[in-house]
Amino acid sequence: MMRTQIVLLLLLICHFSGFSQVTFSGVVKDSLQKPLPYANVIAQPQDSLKRMKFSITDEQGRYRLELENVAYQVTVSYMGYASYHFEIDTKENTIRNIILKEQDNRLDEVVIELPITVKQDTIIYHTDKFVTGDERKLKNVLKKLPGVEVEKNGTVTVNGKKVTTMLVEGKKFFGGGSKLAVDNIPANAIDKIEVLDNYNEVAFLKNLVENEEMAMNVLLKEDKKDFAFGDIEAGKGNQDFYRAHNNLFYYSPKTNINFIGNLNNTAEKVLTYKDYFEFQGGLNEAFKNGSTVFNTINNDFLQLLENKNVIKSQNQFAAINISQEINNKLNVQGYGIFSNTKDETYNQSLNQYNTFNELKDELGQAQSTFAIGNLNFKYLPNLREQWDFKTQFKKSHAENENIINSLVDTTNSRYLTLQNMDVSFFSQNIEWHKKASKNHTFSFAADFVFDKNNPNSFWETPDPILEGLIPVVEEPIYRLNQIMETKNTNFNVYFKHYWVLNRFNHIYSSIANTYLNQKFYTNDSQELLDGTINDFSSSGFGNDLVFNLNDFFFGIHYKFRAGIFTFNQGAFLHIYHWKLDQQTNIVKNKVVLLPSFLAKIDITNSKRLQFNYNLKTSFSDASTFANRFNLQSYNSVFKGNENLENELYHVFRLGYRRLGNFRGISVYANASYTKKLHGAENTVNYQDTNQYVSVMMLDNPTESWQVRGHIQKKIKKINFGLGLNYNGSKYLQQIDNTFETNENNQASINVSAKTLYTNFPTIEVGYKSSIGNYTSSNIKSEFVTNEPFLNIDYDFLKGFIFSFDYSMYNYKNKFFNQNNTYDIVNTSLYYKHENSAWSFKLEARNVFDVAFRRQNSFSSYIISDTKTYILPRIIMFSVGYNL
Repeated sequence: MMRTQIVLLLLLICHFSGFSQVTFSGVVKDSLQKPLPYANVIAQPQDSLKRMKFSITDEQGRYRLELENVAYQVTVSYMGYASYHFEIDTKENTIRNIILKEQDNRLDEVVIELPITVKQDTIIYHTDKFVTGDERKLKNVLKKLPGVEVEKNGTVTVNGKKVTTMLVEGKKFFGGGSKLAVDNIPANAIDKIEVLDNYNEVAFLKNLVENEEMAMNVLLKEDKKDFAFGDIEAGKGNQDFYRAHNNLFYYSPKTNINFIGNLNNTAEKVLTYKDYFEFQGGLNEAFKNGSTVFNTINNDFLQLLENKNVIKSQNQFAAINISQEINNKLNVQGYGIFSNTKDETYNQSLNQYNTFNELKDELGQAQSTFAIGNLNFKYLPNLREQWDFKTQFKKSHAENENIINSLVDTTNSRYLTLQNMDVSFFSQNIEWHKKASKNHTFSFAADFVFDKNNPNSFWETPDPILEGLIPVVEEPIYRLNQIMETKNTNFNVYFKHYWVLNRFNHIYSSIANTYLNQKFYTNDSQELLDGTINDFSSSGFGNDLVFNLNDFFFGIHYKFRAGIFTFNQGAFLHIYHWKLDQQTNIVKNKVVLLPSFLAKIDITNSKRLQFNYNLKTSFSDASTFANRFNLQSYNSVFKGNENLENELYHVFRLGYRRLGNFRGISVYANASYTKKLHGAENTVNYQDTNQYVSVMMLDNPTESWQVRGHIQKKIKKINFGLGLNYNGSKYLQQIDNTFETNENNQASINVSAKTLYTNFPTIEVGYKSSIGNYTSSNIKSEFVTNEPFLNIDYDFLKGFIFSFDYSMYNYKNKFFNQNNTYDIVNTSLYYKHENSAWSFKLEARNVFDVAFRRQNSFSSYIISDTKTYILPRIIMFSVGYNL
């Protein structure tokens, strides 16, 4: 029923798209009849209550405006040419071509601020031309800018490209992550938004370093500079739910201070798991090309930062960011972040193994506390030289308790798992960049990283555990302990030379050395009821491994441009030396040549086709080289392989981008293919639900491919979107001593329409559908999820904002012929009087009180269908105060 209503609403939106509007279009040329691309055409209504319209010409000089049936004053402008002014009062679709003459400097021009200014790699949005004044945060402003999208997780894209660095007044906002910025910067403080493509922190490296970085710089209004501002909000809801949040900002020409605080038990995560690792920072993009990938152990317990599907939650968060300009050559910037999170989760899973199925209930409690500190010094002795000194530390503690009930056939088992982890991280790096002359630029970096993890685990069960895999003493209750410690020490040195032969020919050379030292220690034992310890060391358990690896490498690349074509080709030669020190010492040496190739075709300023090829290599972490057993979980034992070597794989990428100002159509498409030539893959042997997992090197073990595309078309005041995504993989794995080929294919489609009217609700209606096909050994599964959705934002009367989000999930597990449908609705009503500092908000989450969400996953040897239980309905009233 709801799906039918959404289709009817979509038809209604399409009907409104042609309401009371006419098209005014044409071509802008110079006196020689040459089209003028990126000219600005602005139509200012003579009725002051109507909004200004504007257009930017495309490569052929074409423009198009959707106008109402009122009189307009039109201004056409282009740099170096005299502006052209005229009046129109259009009642029907009209075509008018415009000729601009070269500017006479003696003429006094009337200056009109343009809504959008495009200058090579920079786009400037004058936000007052797009907003109504009722917006609350930066994300509300960004959603109204052409070509800008903001996802629910805080990711920002501009014309389909992800923003990687967020700046405020040219300085990084809390390390440059976008989520803290879009959720906290007040909308009424924003003057302009600058988008800087091919961004580099070192200005004179911008045209030398190939990167995919994009920065967004938030420029503040003059009355918000040298002034403190922000807001405070507190809310109380049903069932003791609460939320308190504050943002405090101070900006002056030399001093910037930001503070963010949050307390809630509504599963609101100010910082996500992805953000946490992005705060790890690192070296400039210039030093990343050619480096070996090291797959170090991740801190899995902190993934609870990402988890919003909980049955209970408590969150405490505080962050401060300070920037101080000491003088015109030295700038100091630092931030500190503290977070404490407690969550309870409940999951029910149906797991398909190779020869049996498992029903599993899992009740979990997790707590995570972490602190991050960062201090950066930037020294610019002149415009041709830059020094950076960066120091960072992180400290975290996590605890996790899980109670698992497992049912296989008629056998029921119960397991208690307790885990705790302490993590310490420290990094220090120094960078030097110098443009010695017009033709020669140099970069140097030294980087030191120390990372220590102590993940300890305890398992307890009255049922037999890991029978035949571990040397347990039979008792009424089994108690297993594991002590684990990993230490990683990295020291890296890089030197790069950029030789600019001329505008069209560059030669880049690099020389570097990476040293890695990893220590991996485990001890597994059984705690007997009489207090004694049954140590498993005599049965092949317990690891004490030191892994040393040195990578000396150098490379050379030649970049040249011919017309619309740009090519960059070259290679890195890596000389590896690694040593394993455990029961016996193993020393190996290897030389690897890694070629790369880039071809870029700038068809026009708005159309680009790019192809990349890289041969890459990676090393696994020390745990995979450890040749003695260690416990992985209540039903899994792992043993590494000391004979592993580096993985080697091809990566092919093809991308196409088209931006359309005249026709209002934008296209983004990307395809990638990865083929492993040599890779480390897990092998699995089953004893009922118990697993013995090891790892071995295989030739041609995996291949994967991904295709992504998005088309956006603006028709009058409606934005139509079509998104397609396909992921596939195929890999070889040994299961019960037999090689099997596993396949994973996932496809999704997203169709949507969004209104862009000034005095009409912003309505987005759409439909998402995804299909997952998994094949593992003789198991085949298919999952289908259909999701119609409706989002409404409406600014009405004066000061009221109404928001409504609806999604209907229809989930099918075709293998077991299971079907589940549920609706998720969130809504809110916000009010703030124009001349008042006080605001009020009434919101409801999970309006229909849905108990759980449904999802599926696919690992190396398990296909899972999971119900994840969520928080009940929350109704909350909040009061806010703007400083």
